[in-house]
Parts: sequence; structure tokens; C-alpha cells
Amino acid sequence: MNYGHQTVLAVRYIGQGFMITLSHANRLPVTIQYPYEKLITLECFRGRIHFEFDKCIACEVCVRVCPIDLPIVDWKFETDIRKKRLLNYNIDFRICIFCGNWVEYCPTNCLSMTEEYGLSTYDCHELNCNQIALGRLPMSVIDDYTIRTILNSIQRKTQ
Repeated sequence: MNYGHQTVLAVRYIGQGFMITLSHANRLPVTIQYPYEKLITLECFRGRIHFEFDKCIACEVCVRVCPIDLPIVDWKFETDIRKKRLLNYNIDFRICIFCGNWVEYCPTNCLSMTEEYGLSTYDCHELNCNQIALGRLPMSVIDDYTIRTILNSIQRKTQ
């Protein structure tokens, strides 16, 4: 091979690499700036558990179907009405594997999975939630005005 042919091949290979680089420049970024941007989760996403205290009948099905026996259900049997009365309901999210079995088997639908996934905290005791913390209504990622969702940023770029 002569010098001119090698030069042409080198320029061609550099040009091919440059074209690949330019094709990647058109794509949207893969990473997100997490605290300021959040992904919109799918419908089947299993995030933080939401608990409705008034619907619960203290049947303890959630305790039986949980693979790690996580929920702590305290109840008292009311003899006058012959029913259980729920006193306390606790879940420790440090241990929870977010399997979704509770939601699936709950007969009264008092448990549901939300789209919240940012459960990190500096104090691990904050992840041990009682019925008051579990009853907090989940904030939708789309409705949160402090967060810019990826969907919004895509719409802005196309405009």
C-alpha cells in the first residue's frame, strides 16, 4: 500500500467515527438530574405503600402473605359488636422488599402502591412508618411543581 491510499483510509475511518459521534448528539440524554428531575413511573410500579386506616378490618391477610412477615397489626376484639378494632399498623420500609403481595390480597383494598420511590433519609428510623405516615396522600410526580419531569423537558425541547 502506498502513502496516499493509507491517508484516504485514515480519513474515511475518522469520518465514520465523526458521523457516529454526530448521530449520538441528536439523541436525548439518558441520565437525569435526580433531585430536580424525576422519571414518570409506569402504572405497575411498586413504590411506597399507602394505607387507609378506616377501610382496614384487621384481618391480618397482609401479614400472612408477606414473605418476610413485615406488617405489625395491633388490634383489639370488641365484644359488644363482635369485631376486631384496629389500634395500630406499622411497616418498616428498611426491610420491605416492595413485592406488592399485600395490595393484591387485601380484601378491603385499604392498601395500595404509590409512585413514590425517593424514600432515602438520613435517619433510618424515619422509614418505620405507622398508620399516620402511611395514610399520607401520595404526591404525584406529574403534579409536583417543584420537580421538572422528563415528560415536561421533552415537550419543551420539541417546541
